[in-house]
Amino acid sequence: MSLIVLMTMINYIDRGTVSYAAEPIIKLFHLNKSTWGEVLGFFGYGYMVGSILGGMLSDRKGPKFVWLLAGTLWSIFEISMAFAGNIGMAVFGGSALAGFAVFRIAFGVSEGPLFSTMNKTVANWAAPKEKGFMQSFGLFGVPFGSLITAPVAVGLLSITTWQTTFILLGVLGLIWVGIWAKVFRNKPEEHPRVSPEELAVIRSQDGVVQNETTLVESEHQHIPWYHFFKSRTLILNAIGYFAFQYVNFLILTWTPKYLQDNFHYSLGKLWYMGMIPWIGACITVLLGGQISDALRKKTGSLKIARSGLAVVSLILTAICFLLIPTIHSIGGVLLLMAVGNAFNFLPNSVYWTVVIDTEPSKAGSFGGVTHFITNIATVVAPTLTGFLVTANGYSAMFVAAAVAAIVGMLAMLFVSPGRRRIGQANTSFTANR
Repeated sequence: MSLIVLMTMINYIDRGTVSYAAEPIIKLFHLNKSTWGEVLGFFGYGYMVGSILGGMLSDRKGPKFVWLLAGTLWSIFEISMAFAGNIGMAVFGGSALAGFAVFRIAFGVSEGPLFSTMNKTVANWAAPKEKGFMQSFGLFGVPFGSLITAPVAVGLLSITTWQTTFILLGVLGLIWVGIWAKVFRNKPEEHPRVSPEELAVIRSQDGVVQNETTLVESEHQHIPWYHFFKSRTLILNAIGYFAFQYVNFLILTWTPKYLQDNFHYSLGKLWYMGMIPWIGACITVLLGGQISDALRKKTGSLKIARSGLAVVSLILTAICFLLIPTIHSIGGVLLLMAVGNAFNFLPNSVYWTVVIDTEPSKAGSFGGVTHFITNIATVVAPTLTGFLVTANGYSAMFVAAAVAAIVGMLAMLFVSPGRRRIGQANTSFTANR
């Protein structure tokens, strides 16, 4: 799980650095806020495709294969970002935007498998009573990677060019892939340092609650990936996760530009100002999994432990972002962003754990479909924000984030994790076979 945290941190630093390089790129290639929103949004088109492909591959080939393939490719495309605009100018009719489109989409495809593959890894390695915390521990790399993106990106951009920054980050990723290849194993059964006692705990049925599907039980049911769409719970859970991703990606991609335009911060100050919205999220992403597991144990209800936590968190997120346009001090704005983002990350592990609760043997494929739907937000959030900011100013982007959180909250009200909904489809499918 520590390996996954580090891989996720590298993933988020790689995808977030482009936001801190906005000013020189915009200036060099004569872009505006609207076209810059498109550059940021291109990533999401590829990300959606990569999430589905990665999930299916992790079920068929095992997560190790996908981790290595994805990590290698996204590191190569991170390096390629240094040349994307110039390649567009030379090859695509003098359009730097077209060059960024090609390489940002390819970069998105290669980063897309991260979370569906993580979900498959957790399904393979987690004891039933620890799924929530194990998932949240792996997801800790998201806010922490986002938090350290600011000092890493600004530090590199301060001592070298934005092109060299992308090259250095890509090389770092390739080095990490080599370490990953030597250490990681698909399942605890394959790891030489996992003792029989540890394996017994991981595969224990102790603590399984009503309607919860276990890995062993699930592996005996041959379920195609498209059965995802027969489950109301899984579809609505993906919509709830969309709301999380909208807020997350909005902060990741537009905060640096917002601070520069509204409060006139220089690049030298962004290294610490850009960290503030992520501080609370680094704590709540871990607490969320523990709270969810504790609620599961105390109530015996997956709905309360998963859906209930998400509903409360999303409404609090919406309130924070609705208040931001009423605040005019930088301290107040950053505080509300930090608190809102902290609430947003509290149920981050829930969306993935719902998939494992329901169908652990398809945690990769179903996680991939979930992530595909979710990652529509990686296109919508930065692109829509570009248009909203151009037309109505920065206040509109915070209102849009609140609306997304409310939509997610309404969806999570009707999520009921476990075998109850999809089990009927499984039984029918098995009988037909």
